[in-house]
Amino acid sequence: MYQLFRALAYIHSFGICHRDIKPQNLLLDPETSVLKLCDFGSAKQLIKGEPNVSYICSRYYRAPELIFGAIDYTCYIDVWSSGCVLAELLLGQPIFPGESGVDQLVEIIKVLGTPSREQIRQMNPNYQEFRFPQIKAHPWHKVFRNRTPPMAIDLVCRLLDYTPATRLTPLEACAHAFFDELRDPDTRLPNGSLPPLFNFSQQELNINQTLNPRLIPTHMHGQQTVATSGNVVSSTNSATISASATGVNTTGTSNVNEKSITPTNHLTNTPPPSVLPTTNMNGPGENNLDEQTTTTSGDALNKDRS
Repeated sequence: MYQLFRALAYIHSFGICHRDIKPQNLLLDPETSVLKLCDFGSAKQLIKGEPNVSYICSRYYRAPELIFGAIDYTCYIDVWSSGCVLAELLLGQPIFPGESGVDQLVEIIKVLGTPSREQIRQMNPNYQEFRFPQIKAHPWHKVFRNRTPPMAIDLVCRLLDYTPATRLTPLEACAHAFFDELRDPDTRLPNGSLPPLFNFSQQELNINQTLNPRLIPTHMHGQQTVATSGNVVSSTNSATISASATGVNTTGTSNVNEKSITPTNHLTNTPPPSVLPTTNMNGPGENNLDEQTTTTSGDALNKDRS
């Protein structure tokens, strides 16, 4: 999960929203435990004031503002989807298994309770229907099993919030106490050491500099952890990206849907190991949004933090 949030922080810093975060788009190497975020076929650079389609993102992971028909949503829809993925890892099944778009909202209300008028306004100010049964929120500690770490539950509830701007940013999620174990120099995986988690590029460190003391482990303070060239960040970083048929090339120009994105003044920054751009695997104009094959691998369940 940490690697997913790091990947999202990177692409969001360029205004790029993935718009289809789900387990099937997270590739985990069982030997190295490196996670790759793939399938950028639905991704788009979101421009404030420009409309976007609301029917996007696979149903189980669809943010409520999309269900309410918002067309001016933000990258926080990816944060909601990531919260659904984390909850699924903890539960062993999708947290909001709606059978249709409307039923998806019902499943969300069962857990979060009925949204207030202000929350609905924050999700979509143009939504006019307010007739919802008044249901109280279900306590988060009762949603998960008794042995679920309290910090994991705290992280989930900070991601799955009706009000988009109240959700944690991906970088704030990386700095959350749930991931403190990863920052412990003695932490290891059963089959070896952790994948490279803290080889931040300057682009990443510039996103929110107030978080840097939390992001960089204490034992690494003062070490050279920043990539200053277009080369691979570290010898273990396998994030070298092909310039062909990926939507992202090595000159720093990203082609995502109808927008051509040129991250100016950041051409020397290397994406984190978690970002793996791919072509749209569903074919032109197709997203298969409501296909739900949500089998989560045992590797992902055992390594949900990293």
